[in-house]
Amino acid sequence: MALKFDNLPDLLAHGFDTVIDVRSPAEFAEDHFPGAINLPVLDNAQRAEVGTIYKQKSPFLARKLGAALVFRNAAHHVETALRDHEGGWRPLVYCWRGGQRSGSFTWMLREIGWRAEVIEGGYRSYRRLVNAALYDVPLAHHLILLDGYTGTAKTDLLHRLKARGGQMLDLEGLAGHRGSLLGRMATPQPSQKAFESALAMELEKLDPSRPVVIEAESSKIGERIIPPSLWVAMKDAPRIQLNAPIVARTDYLVRAYDDVLSDGERMMELLDLLRAFRGNAVVDGWFERIKEGDKPGLTRALMEQHYDPAYDKSRKAISARVIAEVSMDTLDEAGLDQTAARIERVVADQGTCKLS
Repeated sequence: MALKFDNLPDLLAHGFDTVIDVRSPAEFAEDHFPGAINLPVLDNAQRAEVGTIYKQKSPFLARKLGAALVFRNAAHHVETALRDHEGGWRPLVYCWRGGQRSGSFTWMLREIGWRAEVIEGGYRSYRRLVNAALYDVPLAHHLILLDGYTGTAKTDLLHRLKARGGQMLDLEGLAGHRGSLLGRMATPQPSQKAFESALAMELEKLDPSRPVVIEAESSKIGERIIPPSLWVAMKDAPRIQLNAPIVARTDYLVRAYDDVLSDGERMMELLDLLRAFRGNAVVDGWFERIKEGDKPGLTRALMEQHYDPAYDKSRKAISARVIAEVSMDTLDEAGLDQTAARIERVVADQGTCKLS
């Protein structure tokens, strides 16, 4: 009998030795259960072939071919990826909806002697639980947002707070994007579903009775959309305003974005998109600095002529509640550590107020 999980915490605490996703590699790449390994019983091409036969010829012929492929691939996994498991091994298996693929593979594992079980509803049941947590249920966590101009080291400070024992959520890290026109990272962003899976898992790790610090973001990070439950909580959350001189912000960004600033061709391609917003003269000025290799000059110009005005405009459109302002003279290691300690004290005071 398939195992049914009614909520995300119960599913995450499944207690099995290994979670096996038997869907195709393409399905697995889009999103999967945290920590699952992919042992496909139909690869991408085989899944497409079986589906085509099912629709265009005969369900019987599709099932016959599918069975042959499933057991052939399952046998290969037993001989390779699973060959070293002992008799007491307990795997938890799922496919798209807990049907033939996971059922067939689980049957084979049980026949061998392993204590295999299958998730009722498969990936779809897991996805429903993630969707409920991020779309349907109000977020239980008390959020505090770090706000400030570009270059105030907000992401860096989040990780320093975590190292000091605080709770934080790094949305840009989960989304694989630094949250601006120039924020693309070396690897592609995860799918929206994978982003939401990672986000749901991180939220489950956090203690709702303690404040969670998060960077103030727009509703999209690159191409990934912040789910409604979190976005509503972020809009209502109090903020800590970070302030730093533009010279310090320039120095910090030149260090933090050296990979982006070093790719002049890509920079010009992206900045060219801003001509309609900032005008040809401004963008041409940026291009000149790129050609000259003037990273500090370009960085400061981008802040003064684009990022800071955009920030000011966005802040006028919202009624953010600022609970503290933290000013920083420098953004070097010592300065950031001191700032993290100051933020920590503000957060602790908020946590006390929340619980009292």
